[in-house]
Amino acid sequence: MTNGETKKSGTEGAAGPGAEAGTEGAAAPEAAQPRTPSRRALLGWGGAGLALGAVAAGGTAAALRTGSDAAPAAAARPAEAVPFHGAHQAGIATAVQDRLHFAAFDVKTDDRAELIALLKEWTQAAARMTAGSQIGSGAIGSLAEAPPDDTGEALGLPPSRLTLTFGIGPTLFESGGKDRFGLRDRRPAALVDLPRFPGDNLDPARGGGDLCVQACADDPQVAVHAIRNLARIGFGKVAVRWSQLGFGKTSSTTPDAQTPRNMFGFKDGTRNIAGTDAKALEQHVWVGARDEKGGGAWMAGGSYLVARRIRMHIETWDRTSLREQEDIFGRDKGEGAAVGRKNEHDAPHLPSMPPTSHVRLAHPDSNDGIRILRRGYSFTDGTDGLGRLDAGLFFLAYQRDVRQGFVPLQQRLARHDALNEYIQHVGSALFAIPPGVGGADDWWGRGLFA
Repeated sequence: MTNGETKKSGTEGAAGPGAEAGTEGAAAPEAAQPRTPSRRALLGWGGAGLALGAVAAGGTAAALRTGSDAAPAAAARPAEAVPFHGAHQAGIATAVQDRLHFAAFDVKTDDRAELIALLKEWTQAAARMTAGSQIGSGAIGSLAEAPPDDTGEALGLPPSRLTLTFGIGPTLFESGGKDRFGLRDRRPAALVDLPRFPGDNLDPARGGGDLCVQACADDPQVAVHAIRNLARIGFGKVAVRWSQLGFGKTSSTTPDAQTPRNMFGFKDGTRNIAGTDAKALEQHVWVGARDEKGGGAWMAGGSYLVARRIRMHIETWDRTSLREQEDIFGRDKGEGAAVGRKNEHDAPHLPSMPPTSHVRLAHPDSNDGIRILRRGYSFTDGTDGLGRLDAGLFFLAYQRDVRQGFVPLQQRLARHDALNEYIQHVGSALFAIPPGVGGADDWWGRGLFA
């Protein structure tokens, strides 16, 4: 399966205290002084029948009403904005939101200047959307004869802790032996071509990509709005290659929160790296200043993202006995405790666990201390042609170097994990995640093109 933690993971990973977006840096200037009316501000204008209803939610809050029949839209929903600017991109160590819209893009233009212009425009739009503001002149109020700058489906919704995390795939540097944008020598050494793992059944239509954007939010409409608008801005220059919606986070960067469960019903992410564990993040997640030499030095402060679409054979699993399910994972289904332990967070005694159990194989002690930060989501995409649920885990894992992280971990799991009988990897991609955007004049990928 995916890194040991990938799917069930339960015990693997790293743990730590939960934290909000604490590590993501300072607030964006755009957030402080929106140049166009924010979604919340629009509600207060009332001219279009909008009325703003504010609800307290951790210091900031907003709820909207649209017309006389509107109810407080976000009364029970976290409404705050996650800072966009900082040393690292938000959406990695940030407390995991409830929903995901992930998209990989193919770059269609061959013009380097046009690509750079797009990345600058994307960055500005991302900063505004994460602050809860509209893009450009907004969805309403501009020229009636022209399409609006913002599609508008997030009007009246709070920021919902939206984060947008940008990445660069290997094919942006070189494709078919061609140095596409004069970047071949800038490709980081750790941005490898992932090997084919035993059991992989990869669909090319669900993998790869020159660029990616991971949108996470507590409201699915806010996440979808963000990807939709970035794709719209990039029309003619980029095209969506593949995308994935996700729900029900399968891991957490906030150990104080309840441990989520995957589609097999087992707790996931008991020991995932905490967003506030600066030491673990530096050691296992952020690229160090000396990690990439030469052309890849621009990656310092960034990370590497592995994205894997893992189909889970739900119907087969549902006919499996509880005893076998627990043996496969190496923990009980109710509490989440490892074999022979009482509580979920009790340290597992690996020799007591079945040798092919997922937890035992994925545990850092079985893998020379390998730890990765997971923030995957469950997905369901209806049913296949045989009436089986097309569901599983959209595995997302950040690490300092995949050559010492996901690759050796997955090689071990792909060969020995008892869970492999019930899952299959059908999509795969790897992206370099640049460091964070420093301020209003900075933009996604600036270091790469410098």
